[in-house]
Amino acid sequence: MPDIIHFMKTALTIAGSDPTGGAGLQADIRVFNHFGVYGLSAVSALTAQNTYEMNAILKVDGKFLEEQLNTLISDIRPDAIKTGMLFSIDAVKAVAKIIKGYELENLVIDPVTISSTGTSLMENGVLDALKEELFPLAKVITPNIYEATAISGITIMDEKDMERAAMELKNLGTEIVLITGGHFEEVRSQKSEVRSDGETLDLIYDGEKFHRLRGKKIKGEYHGTGCAFSAAISACLAKGISVLEATRKAKEFVDIAIKNAYSIGKGMRLLHV
Repeated sequence: MPDIIHFMKTALTIAGSDPTGGAGLQADIRVFNHFGVYGLSAVSALTAQNTYEMNAILKVDGKFLEEQLNTLISDIRPDAIKTGMLFSIDAVKAVAKIIKGYELENLVIDPVTISSTGTSLMENGVLDALKEELFPLAKVITPNIYEATAISGITIMDEKDMERAAMELKNLGTEIVLITGGHFEEVRSQKSEVRSDGETLDLIYDGEKFHRLRGKKIKGEYHGTGCAFSAAISACLAKGISVLEATRKAKEFVDIAIKNAYSIGKGMRLLHV
């Protein structure tokens, strides 16, 4: 009997390693698998962290990161790529060189700046390097409200501010801007000094039109929600799904993962992915 060749879509995560498995490349690979996409990975940094603190970060040399990617992609060409923690400028430049050299598509950038436990995940200058080197190559970027504020320079306090920030981010060259609004309740409460109704808002901007996906905030502290969300979008893009529909599917997936989260450590809960 002849061999049956099974072609599977692939997605590549370029991210830091998280020993808890709740975020970083370990979580990304599990999310890819959930969506029926084969997960590839390249390590950009090593971390010593748990569910309540980050104790140390060891960056991977930019040349070695480039070697990882060259060796992998010369054999397996990913259908989508997701970047997470890129700790150094050299890492950003290595990724940009590979993306351009192989003319890779469906790049999703999760511009993580601070860990869930409050530790900086970037050396000085990395944010500017991301904006200059990688954003123009991206299919979609997925900053949360605080990251969008840091990158755009626009303080987000309400929905109009989100729109202004999205337009500013679009000017940096990315195809689609997606500002995730899990913190929308917090910023609105700060502005009005009145507790909001727990609404979340994800805002998508393609340069012509805004799309809004609203939801309800789920109480509690959770590790890796941004990683899981952007990884889910990446998996969907690998399968040929539009950004808008990918965002809907990712939002539904993360909501379920939060509702079924694990409490196995002393700090934040880990998503069921």
